[in-house]
Amino acid sequence: MTGVGHHVLVVDDDPTVSDVVRRYLEQDGCQVRLAADGADGLAAVAAQRPDLVVLDLMMPGIDGLEVCRRLRRTLPDLPVIMLTALGEEADRVLGLEVGADDYVTKPFSPRELVLRIRSVLRRATPAADPLPPALITDGGLTVDTARRLAALDGDPLSLTGREFDLLVFLLCHPGRAWSRADLLDRVWGWQFGDQSTVTVHVRRLREKIEPNPAEPTRIQTVWGIGYRYEAGPR
Repeated sequence: MTGVGHHVLVVDDDPTVSDVVRRYLEQDGCQVRLAADGADGLAAVAAQRPDLVVLDLMMPGIDGLEVCRRLRRTLPDLPVIMLTALGEEADRVLGLEVGADDYVTKPFSPRELVLRIRSVLRRATPAADPLPPALITDGGLTVDTARRLAALDGDPLSLTGREFDLLVFLLCHPGRAWSRADLLDRVWGWQFGDQSTVTVHVRRLREKIEPNPAEPTRIQTVWGIGYRYEAGPR
């Protein structure tokens, strides 16, 4: 059980949903806290940082999108899975745009949610995969994989956990074209899923490491396939 010992915060204003999620996570070995709304969720994170947050999108007061934005400003590497009753692609992409690592659409299978949480926690644990080099550099881009820190021209980069994993993977495989399905499998650990997840994370990463994200020189689009990382002098 990947969840053993992990601390998960569930933020949802529906007590029935919260209770079901809590029971399934506890059966998987997680320690679970519940928060009834966005304000309580932010306070709970401030009091004790969890290993992962399950966050409802539609809540009174501070909604899930705003909670996610605030978490990303202070804890960019905290994994967040968003629960949403909105099934349209634009709504799913919006959740990813503000920094969610994954999303599950209501009504959902609790077992599927547990599997998604396992996947995110596995990727957030440095020892889960064979270790990449401790220090990776490309021009002014420096990545410390042991401490999960990245900098560009000496300035720290604020990366989410998924953005960091994606960057490390691409840096470790320069010059090779990867399809979105490949990246979804190798970085996210999903055998299936919405490939727009990859598209959104690539766009966000470009905004942080490319001088001109509209004309990227590092993460290049390979039309009809996916993406390729080009290493070299800048």
